[in-house]
Amino acid sequence: MGQAWRALRRRILTPSTSETLLDVRGFHKKSPEAQQNLETVGASFLEGYAYAAEAATISEAAEKMDKIEPYYRGFAYEGAGMGFAVRDGLPLGPTNLTEKFLAGEGDIHNYMVYVGIGWAMARLPRFRWPKADTLHPLLRWLVLDGYGFHQAYFKTKRYIDEQYVDPRFPWPGGEYSRTPDNGTSYANRALDQGIGRAMWFIGGSDGELVAKMINKFPEHRREDLFAGTGLAATYAGGADESELLRYRDLVGKYRPVVSQASAFASEARVRAGLVIPHTEIASRVFCGLSPQDAAQVTHDARRGLPADGELPAYEVWRQRVAGQFASLGGVSR
Repeated sequence: MGQAWRALRRRILTPSTSETLLDVRGFHKKSPEAQQNLETVGASFLEGYAYAAEAATISEAAEKMDKIEPYYRGFAYEGAGMGFAVRDGLPLGPTNLTEKFLAGEGDIHNYMVYVGIGWAMARLPRFRWPKADTLHPLLRWLVLDGYGFHQAYFKTKRYIDEQYVDPRFPWPGGEYSRTPDNGTSYANRALDQGIGRAMWFIGGSDGELVAKMINKFPEHRREDLFAGTGLAATYAGGADESELLRYRDLVGKYRPVVSQASAFASEARVRAGLVIPHTEIASRVFCGLSPQDAAQVTHDARRGLPADGELPAYEVWRQRVAGQFASLGGVSR
C-alpha cells in the first residue's frame, strides 16, 4: 500500500515534462542543440522533483539523482528541493523534509535546493510558505531567485512582456520586502535575478536576443536581470565560447555583475563536484579565471560579512564579488 500511495503521489504532484518544451512555452529556438540542452535541463529538474515526490526516504531520492550525468544532476537536485518543499507544504505528512535534505544529501547542492524551494512557493498557498527565519540567513535570497525564475518561465507574458513588479512582495518580510522611494525593494531585486536567469531560457540561450529583451526593461532593473543571465549562461550553458564572448561584450557596464553571477554558478558546480567543460569555458570568458579560482573569489568575499543592515549581507557579498571582478577586468585567458 505504501509503494502504491507513493507512486500515486508522484503522478499527482509531478508536472508533465511537456511543460518544459520550448515549443509549448513559446520560447526562442536558436538551434537544435541549444533546444535539446535547455529541454534536458527542464526534464532533469522534473526527474528530481518526481523522485522527491515519490521517495520513501531522502536517501532513496538522492541515490537515483546521483545516477544522472553531471551536466544535469544539479538541476535534478533543484527539482528535488521543490519536491520536498511541496511535500512539506501539504496539510498531511512530514513537515521537515527540506530541512533534512539540506542537512544531508542536499548539502553539497544547497544553492540549487534553495532555488527549488522558491519554485515550491510559486505553487503553494502563501500560508504554507516556509518561514524565512528557518532558512540560512545568507542563502535564503536564492529562494526568491527560484520564485522569480518560475514566474517568468510560466507567466512569461506578465513578467517579461508586461514587466510586472509585485508592489509589496510579502517574503521574507521586514524592511527588505517594503518598497522604498525608488520603487525597488530588495525582495524585488532578488526576484529580478531569477527573472533574468529565466530569460536565458526564454531567449533560447541566444545572447543577442537576451540582451535585447533585458534592454527593454527600466534601467534600474537591468543590473539584476543581467546578473541572472550570467548564472544561467555558466551553469545551464547552451552557448559556445564565441557566443559567450559576444554576450560578454553586449552586457557592457553590467559585466561585473555577470562575472559575479558566473562565479556563483562555478561555486555551485565546484561545491557539488559537477564541473564540466562548459563551466571551464564560461568561467574563463566571464571571470577570467578557472571555475575553482572563481569559486575561491566567492569564498574570500564571504569572510567577515556584516550583519544585515541597510542592505542584506547577501547583497554585500554580491557587491564584493562584483567589485573584485571589476578590478580584475574579467578578461578571457
